Amino acid sequence: MDQGNTAFLLLASALVLLMTPGLAFFYGGLVKAKSVISMMMMSFGAIGLIGVLWAIYGYAIAFPGAEGTLFPWTIDPGAIFLGNLLETPEGAAFPPLAFVAFQATFAIITVALVSGAIADRAKFGSWMIFAGIWATVVYFPVASWVFNFGLAEDGSFAYGGWITHGLQDVFGLGVIDFAGGTAVHINAGAAALALALVLGKRVGFAKGAHVPHNPPFVLLGAGLLWFGWFGFNAGSELAADNTAAIAFVNTIIAPAAALLAWLVVEKIRDGKPTSIGAASGAVAGLVAITPACASLLPGWAILLGVLAGALCALAIDLKFKLGFDDSLDVVGIHLVGGVIGTLYLGFFANGTGLFMGGDGTQLLVQAIAAFAVMIYSFVLAWIIGFAIEKTIGFRVKNEDEIAGIDSIVHGEEGYVLADAK
Repeated sequence: MDQGNTAFLLLASALVLLMTPGLAFFYGGLVKAKSVISMMMMSFGAIGLIGVLWAIYGYAIAFPGAEGTLFPWTIDPGAIFLGNLLETPEGAAFPPLAFVAFQATFAIITVALVSGAIADRAKFGSWMIFAGIWATVVYFPVASWVFNFGLAEDGSFAYGGWITHGLQDVFGLGVIDFAGGTAVHINAGAAALALALVLGKRVGFAKGAHVPHNPPFVLLGAGLLWFGWFGFNAGSELAADNTAAIAFVNTIIAPAAALLAWLVVEKIRDGKPTSIGAASGAVAGLVAITPACASLLPGWAILLGVLAGALCALAIDLKFKLGFDDSLDVVGIHLVGGVIGTLYLGFFANGTGLFMGGDGTQLLVQAIAAFAVMIYSFVLAWIIGFAIEKTIGFRVKNEDEIAGIDSIVHGEEGYVLADAK
């Protein structure tokens, strides 16, 4: 066992777990002051629920082992409650449980991302039911499609799922998704769009009607997300080597370029660059570089950041033109940014991209993966959300939404400056 790589993977896992509290701050600052507890609790609820489900059966679905890994839905009975992962095989680079922990943090953040689309108007209990069902029937299987590394006899991880290894068998090239552009961002963004449609618009929904109540929270959250993202991207190499270093550097420069591009768009469009724009631009760049961080030269990573920052800055206004209320722009940033980063590899991936010596095959398989995950996640999220709304109800009453749902749902207030006399 390589203690250095084990320490690297455990540290990366801790960094990725920090991303979900960071997301709570990012989302919490964007909502109104009387909904901040509700918004942040959706992220913390995801930590609790998905963390437990991952250990019980989530890992067994997402990583069913070396046998049958090309099938979209399989399960490893021995991995229920992580039973067959407690011992480290001889020759393994790190303990299997280190990998279990790392992938658990991916599952948690993906579910938490979806909550931003339904800010200010969702019941916490209904959200938790949705989160558990969606993780079970969407995230865990999709993680298997994309990652699905079985544990080989020598302790190494191999055998990708149908999106990676399966498409490679058909087209000669597998999908490049180093850290989860499809499984995390497109997956969460498509589900967010479905829930936004199910729950409908907030009261008074219009451009400029809902102003972020705490921009410093947003900046703090973006900083924590960026910090944790180094574990997300570099950690996906599962080793402290040159590939991890490339992913690390690209995780600096692509979001930096996206931040600048978003601010330029704001300046041209609105006359003023904003702190919210800087934070959103950085996150858009992080989303786009996620699948591509180990497969791009630094110059192409910067260009990807510029494209993601500018296009996502424009995409967030689509909700006003198309009439859906994606409260915190999960669709405009994560779905659009994830698609940009995934398809960009079809053009600029080292050695296989259309402009980097390839013949268009890489672009084809990238598109197949992106749209397969998008459609699957959207359809099932809509069905789950619709069923919850029509049975126990998903949305709070309009009067509770107007008053602010923190005290109604959680019996707490985000800001209490003095005790009532």
